[in-house]
Amino acid sequence: YDLYCQMVTEAVAELAGTVIDELPEIRVELPVDAHLPEDYVSRNDLRLEAYRKLAAAGVTAEADGVEVLRAEWEDRYGPLPAPVKALLSVAGLRTVCVARGITEVVVTKGPGLGGPEFMARCSPVVLPLSRQTRLGRLYKDARYKEGPRQLLLPLRKGDLTASLTLMLEDLVPTSDGVGTPSGGDA
Repeated sequence: YDLYCQMVTEAVAELAGTVIDELPEIRVELPVDAHLPEDYVSRNDLRLEAYRKLAAAGVTAEADGVEVLRAEWEDRYGPLPAPVKALLSVAGLRTVCVARGITEVVVTKGPGLGGPEFMARCSPVVLPLSRQTRLGRLYKDARYKEGPRQLLLPLRKGDLTASLTLMLEDLVPTSDGVGTPSGGDA
């Protein structure tokens, strides 16, 4: 999906004759069904345009673009089916990653045996000591590996994308150093 969106954005820019800045490459792998179904957006050209807009909205640190797109799609095509909601959630996660300098998020099945259902590996992540302490207090089974700058987060069943987005917003400061945990301590 990511590569496809990037290729569409680059092709449209090339046809328009505009030079685009190097977009941050963000690898997001989630076990979710996230797409625009043909029965929601029936015309291929409109579906491609929708993916292009989504790709552009998902490579900025501003979540507003994704919300504007959500409203546009609801207005134009009607109520959002589950795969479209999931697609917009993934785009929202991408904006959180861009704002925090995270270039890779991979969610895999957890170890089982009473442990978390899924584990998310996010990198690169730089966690200040205060956030590392917060991580240990709030998220059982979560780990921070300082050497490879990886954050491992446990996820339970449910909306994996929303849970992961909230955890990253809570734990990881933005690239510009702004952003405090919801509890207020930095």
